[in-house]
Amino acid sequence: MSDIADFIRDIPDFPEPGVVFKDITPLLADHDAFARAVAAMADPWSATELDYVVGIEARGFIFGPPIAQRLGVGFVPVRKPGKLPPETTDMAYELEYGRDTLEIHTDSLHEGHRVLIVDDVLATGGTLAATSALVRVVGAEPVGLSVLIELAFLGGRERLNGVPLHAAIGVS
Repeated sequence: MSDIADFIRDIPDFPEPGVVFKDITPLLADHDAFARAVAAMADPWSATELDYVVGIEARGFIFGPPIAQRLGVGFVPVRKPGKLPPETTDMAYELEYGRDTLEIHTDSLHEGHRVLIVDDVLATGGTLAATSALVRVVGAEPVGLSVLIELAFLGGRERLNGVPLHAAIGVS
């Protein structure tokens, strides 16, 4: 059995010059590797009291539902603007190569809900920090963050306001 990192390829200069995109499609195409990736992202949280997994569009949607299922909790999506009807709350944030906005249903999480936020990559931390803030705005508590890959050299962990982070794969 190969390490799950062996199933991730680097695509230089995508989506723009200087950015190295982490392509997870080979990992997704291999049943065993994908199952091991989901386990690696979920299992460190198995003893944590959780109500929901929150997955960030788009690749957080790939990992979020199987992680939620493995942990025995529900799944809540966080999406780009205009994708969730009817009433949403939004949060704008900075990316490593631009700006973006995320939305969540205003009634999806409530006071006292404990959530694990899931995404594929932690780079500069903007997306995870914005999602954590969004979760707090609707009254829930982000108790953990789980990513497939942490690009530690970009320092994104420092933007996460002390929310515990687990990365299945670390890249220095």
